[in-house]
Amino acid sequence: MKRFSIAFFLLSFSFFLTAMAQPGYVPTEANKAARQTFDQERFGIFIHWGIYSMLGDGEWAMQVQDMPYSEYSRMAAGFYPSKFNAKEWVDAIKASGAKYITITSRHHDGFSMFNTKASDYNIVDATPFKRDIIGELAKECHAQGINLHFYYSHLDWGREDYYPLGRTGWGTGRAIAQKGYEQLKAEAKDPNQNGLQPTADKFEGEGTPLTRSYFDFMNTQLTELLTQYGPIGAIWFDGLWDQDAYSREAQPRIWNLWEQYALIHRLQPSCLIGNNHHLLPFEGEDIQIFERDIPGQNEAGLSGQEISRLPLETCQTMNDSWGYRMKDTNYKSPTYLIQYLVRTAGKGANLLLNIGPRPDGTLPEEAISRLKAMGDWLNVYGETIYGTQGGCTGEQNWGVTTQRDNTLYVHVLNSALTTDTGKESVWVEIPKAQNKLKTACLFENGEKVPFVQNKDGISLSLPADLCPPTSSAPDLVVKLTFAKPLVNEK
Repeated sequence: MKRFSIAFFLLSFSFFLTAMAQPGYVPTEANKAARQTFDQERFGIFIHWGIYSMLGDGEWAMQVQDMPYSEYSRMAAGFYPSKFNAKEWVDAIKASGAKYITITSRHHDGFSMFNTKASDYNIVDATPFKRDIIGELAKECHAQGINLHFYYSHLDWGREDYYPLGRTGWGTGRAIAQKGYEQLKAEAKDPNQNGLQPTADKFEGEGTPLTRSYFDFMNTQLTELLTQYGPIGAIWFDGLWDQDAYSREAQPRIWNLWEQYALIHRLQPSCLIGNNHHLLPFEGEDIQIFERDIPGQNEAGLSGQEISRLPLETCQTMNDSWGYRMKDTNYKSPTYLIQYLVRTAGKGANLLLNIGPRPDGTLPEEAISRLKAMGDWLNVYGETIYGTQGGCTGEQNWGVTTQRDNTLYVHVLNSALTTDTGKESVWVEIPKAQNKLKTACLFENGEKVPFVQNKDGISLSLPADLCPPTSSAPDLVVKLTFAKPLVNEK
């Protein structure tokens, strides 16, 4: 590992003295505008890619298989994604209708996919490829008008200064994993112990902050990411849950969040901060993330937290894996993914849909075909998704609604759960009609839809053969125009 410069150390130390202002965080006007833009985009693509793709067993292979870091890290010398083409990636993603890309700049295995001076364990210095993946992708995203976000891992399964250890990374061969905290602390009194001294004494019952050298390492990399690649839409943190044995209140001290968040907002005020910690957002965070679940649901067991008033994002896999897994061919159908996007928008959230590229730098054909299907659908129905709010009706048994101004878009996803009135039509009941409905029509062709409005809501009579699942289409959209603007309680 390369040493930090004295200049950066002094910079980070002086900044630390002012960082405690972050708990009183007030977003700048640029940040507020960026939040609004993010909240209108509704669809992004997640990319999990690193040297772990060479194993074809997902991004957690090092942890799951207890691989020694000393051997795992040797894979970098063989990583040569000869078919990587940033333009082809961005072309396919833009055609899908996605508005932004979030890519792993550094995952839990500690390997950096960008040109960093904080460590030589990176795509430029440690591989024969010698090209800055992040730099090439950033250039292409900026050229094509796609916003770029960086995933950044808070934890590290290889570095010795990631200490105290959390609930992962114990089997990767680090000497520090064999040492007790008190022994380490005694050794760290020697100034030649590679910066392993804890930043403070143990907080009784509230966890111990990670080491100062590890904080400086992360700050250096975050500074590089925000100064080398142009405007960045967001930093997407992950890994705080590694120390989840301690309370929510302890986490900012353990991870040095206030300093990190203030650094990011100072370097790029419009750069949003999200943290996949499965908790209510902390001050300084600009978006709220839900893993593998639409906000308000908790089927995967990771999203039981309350929903904040920040812009929302759901991240979900296209198959069952984040990183490339050779045997995982269990891809969700295009219909399922389109309906998932619609349901997510119905909750007023963005969908961040994941792809795990192969080690040669190509996107799996299964992913490409699904991107195309989503793009084809959004080319027709994008008006009902982009720039909308979650509908004021809430989720219903037949589907969801989205809205904009005085227009409500009714997304019928499963008419089998409605009340049939005959073989040719079904009734869709919409509660909470806020004001007088003026017109109802099919979104695709403008054909008028019969309706009845009373004090209980609105009833729509829809052609049965056009409604899923009778129809092969993933969604029947009805456009309702009201006399006055609709109000969403969020």
